[in-house]
Amino acid sequence: MSIVDQKAEQLLQAALAADNGRQAKLLVNDGPLRQTVIALKAGTRLQEHNSPPAASLFLLSGRVTVTGQEVTEVEEGELVALTHHRHSVTADSDSVFLLTTVTGVEGLDSHSE
Repeated sequence: MSIVDQKAEQLLQAALAADNGRQAKLLVNDGPLRQTVIALKAGTRLQEHNSPPAASLFLLSGRVTVTGQEVTEVEEGELVALTHHRHSVTADSDSVFLLTTVTGVEGLDSHSE
């Protein structure tokens, strides 16, 4: 089992027990690059928020819906680029995903459109 798989399982168990239904762990913090494993209990929603200059979501397990200008259902094993618009993420089932973001790029701000 990989370290990401191990962390995913630990975080999911913690999310299931948490009052807010979510847990996260930053795995990589290198300059502008961030990689975070996020676990959400079914029905939990990450409220609408700005998008960083670049971001992707790789679903390790479960199913989520990303809602922004469009609605995108993401299945286990799928990788999606997040739009440059405000969006929310809702867990349709108990879910864990790897969020990769690029932040703090000179000349590029978070996208809030």
